[in-house]
Amino acid sequence: MTDFEIKTELVQAKLLQMGGLVEIAIRDSVRSLVERDCELAAVVMSQDQIIDQMEIEINRDATGLLTSIRADEQGLNAILAHIEISGNLERIADYAKNLAKRLTVLVQLPPISGASGSIKRMAREVELMLRDVLDAYVQNNTELASNVRARDHDVDQMYNALFREFLTFMMEDPRSITACMHLHFIAKNIERMGDHVTAIAEQIILLNTGYIPTDARPKIDYLYGVSQ
Repeated sequence: MTDFEIKTELVQAKLLQMGGLVEIAIRDSVRSLVERDCELAAVVMSQDQIIDQMEIEINRDATGLLTSIRADEQGLNAILAHIEISGNLERIADYAKNLAKRLTVLVQLPPISGASGSIKRMAREVELMLRDVLDAYVQNNTELASNVRARDHDVDQMYNALFREFLTFMMEDPRSITACMHLHFIAKNIERMGDHVTAIAEQIILLNTGYIPTDARPKIDYLYGVSQ
């Protein structure tokens, strides 16, 4: 094994470690919401600093590989993919941190019936997508990455259903408006997490096939309109 290959594997290992921490951040941020656990929310927010540092280290190490004379075109594509993937993982962790931050307000408000369970299911789907996309990354599995990309539609549908649910609560009981608005932003953060997981899947497809899928994935957003 060449020095370049060894260093590349070290970057990949650190990227997977970062992905594991992001999985935990998603799970614990939602658990803190469901259980109204402010201490756990504080842990999620503090762990975000570790994830941020890992992104810096991965980008530094990956950039260092660019100077290797053994880096052929495929190797260069892999290095750029490492940087893109670490950036998306960092953004997912930021959304988990933002979710945890809103708990400090929500614990002071009456709970919205059924909302925590719906948000938990939505976040669980994103967590499973992230786990699968990391497996696809390790295995160079284009089919699995494509499957993850397609599942983002399910997350979008969950978000849209939640948005309609929150609108109904707010119209029926104006006292629920503040809590519903915070819960809506939490759901939106989770939907954005799914978008970043999808971006990772597309990087894997690009790395393995040489192209990013161009088929349209319509995203219907009842707050912001329709986008492609």
